[in-house]
Amino acid sequence: MKDSLVTRNYICILAANFLMYFGFWLLIPILPFYLKETFSCGEAAVGTILSCYTVSALCTRPFMGYLYDGFARKPIYIMAYLLFTILFCGYIMTSLLIVFIVLRAIHGIAFGTVTVGGNTLVIDITPPHRRGEALGYYGLTNNVAMSIGPMAGLFLHDSHLNYKHIFSIGLISCMIGFMAAWTVKAPRKASVKRPPVSLDRFILLKGIPAGIALLLLSIPYGATTNYVAVYAREIGLDVPTGFFFTLLAVGMGISRIFAGKFVDKGYITQTISYGFYVVIAAFFLLSRCSTIILWNETWCAFVFYLVPLMLGIGFGVMFPAYNTLYVNLASNSQRGTATSTYLTSWDIGIGLGISSGGYIAQHYAFNAVYLFGSILCIASMLFFNLYVSPHYHRHKVR
Repeated sequence: MKDSLVTRNYICILAANFLMYFGFWLLIPILPFYLKETFSCGEAAVGTILSCYTVSALCTRPFMGYLYDGFARKPIYIMAYLLFTILFCGYIMTSLLIVFIVLRAIHGIAFGTVTVGGNTLVIDITPPHRRGEALGYYGLTNNVAMSIGPMAGLFLHDSHLNYKHIFSIGLISCMIGFMAAWTVKAPRKASVKRPPVSLDRFILLKGIPAGIALLLLSIPYGATTNYVAVYAREIGLDVPTGFFFTLLAVGMGISRIFAGKFVDKGYITQTISYGFYVVIAAFFLLSRCSTIILWNETWCAFVFYLVPLMLGIGFGVMFPAYNTLYVNLASNSQRGTATSTYLTSWDIGIGLGISSGGYIAQHYAFNAVYLFGSILCIASMLFFNLYVSPHYHRHKVR
């Protein structure tokens, strides 16, 4: 039983993560439309407003890594999950843009806290030799939520359902998820003495090079998840954009199942390197959809739906490997810090992708956003292969 991955604790935390991310992904593709239709915001303003969620999350995560390493993890996780859930009520009740911005910023703080806690608790409650597989399935719940949430959100929006009703669905999902999170039993963690002032309380210093590569990789991802529906409308592609997220999740789901097993065999940097090639090609094809549609709309739709499968496979391969890379660079007493550093790097890129994506689209077009994104991924791949991979093999502790 000690080697078993399928336990009550693990199933409950998978359910909690899925339901939280469903509420999260339900809103992602409709918020640009919400801001435009309700508050008449322009593209640049939409990007700035939506990025405040990610900015607040990344500002929170380094501190949360310290808290999760220094104190009992489950109470912090539960309180953050409860705050994340309650804030949906604010979306339902507010009618002022400034209040919405404040709510999104606070929601980002709760999101940054609960995601660090969830990832860290998964490591605590699963067998060490099956960690890559456990993280892969845990991330798969996010992917399943991604396959359902955005499609459901866009369907409800296209059906002219009131935004308050969509927010209510997200609230109900997170309420059920909170009940699942409450039942998780975390192992007792030994107290750790730390120096009064130390940078490694908040940042895994050995993980900074990997964080730079991950940051560059996440910029175009942030621009894609937030603006792909607007991009399709801009180029005149009349297809259900909700299926883009479904196919993205399908690709991630398929690749995660196999990637975790390769990671547990020690092929961590190799797995990440392979994922880069697929992701670079996918972002380049996405940028060319604006040209392909001028030639043939059917082929454009085919390429548009091929892209998320490629992105899903590429990122699905890299996510569990990257997470394990950070864990292997840290001691057992720095698991929270390792997870927060990993997620902080990702969030910085997501925030930059959202804000810069809106700015570039307003001054040029969305195809320029994704072309620039493919270039950033090439730079990330070169930096990872030439510097990050050798650095990891010199400094890993397990």
